[in-house]
Amino acid sequence: MMHPDTELRYIHDEIGYGVFATKLIPKGTIVWVLDDLDQVLDPSYVESLDPLRKQDVLKYSFRNQHGAYILCWDKARFVNHSFHANCVGTAYDLELAARDIQPGEQLTDDYGTLNLDEPFDCLPETGTDRVRVMPDDLLRYHAYWDDLAREAFRQFARVPQPLAHLVRPQHLEKILAVVEQRKPLDSIVNIYYDRLLQR
Repeated sequence: MMHPDTELRYIHDEIGYGVFATKLIPKGTIVWVLDDLDQVLDPSYVESLDPLRKQDVLKYSFRNQHGAYILCWDKARFVNHSFHANCVGTAYDLELAARDIQPGEQLTDDYGTLNLDEPFDCLPETGTDRVRVMPDDLLRYHAYWDDLAREAFRQFARVPQPLAHLVRPQHLEKILAVVEQRKPLDSIVNIYYDRLLQR
């Protein structure tokens, strides 16, 4: 589920829609959490779909570390990519605001965290040499994303968390241990889906 202080807005024909903050979302806030309304689809089921539905599932879903397709039920599926994303994924089935997100600002993810099946060509962005998201980006950039998440978790207990009740119980104790600096952060590389191991 997406943070409640967000809305869907049309951007333009090339990008389509995006998710925008309607109020300040402070650094460390849960901006998305996997909840029980999100669909977890087995790859064999996705393969069996008719072409029209399969096309949209592949467009709007991402893969978890087990290879299942996660299709978000709400506007979360419209969060766009940026190499300078203001949201950061974690190994705990949630994303955090990597910095303060201002009212009217678009929420963005780095799609490199999403186990994409195919390379994704991106619109040019200043301040980066990256122009394409690759399926194995988690192996390349996980340390950078872990640093962002670690910094965001330092603010976790200091900001309102309207989605905290949706955090899965198996993650909650780990998150509290990270927030209280009793245990290290689990790396996002743990959610990498290794297709070679599945063959």
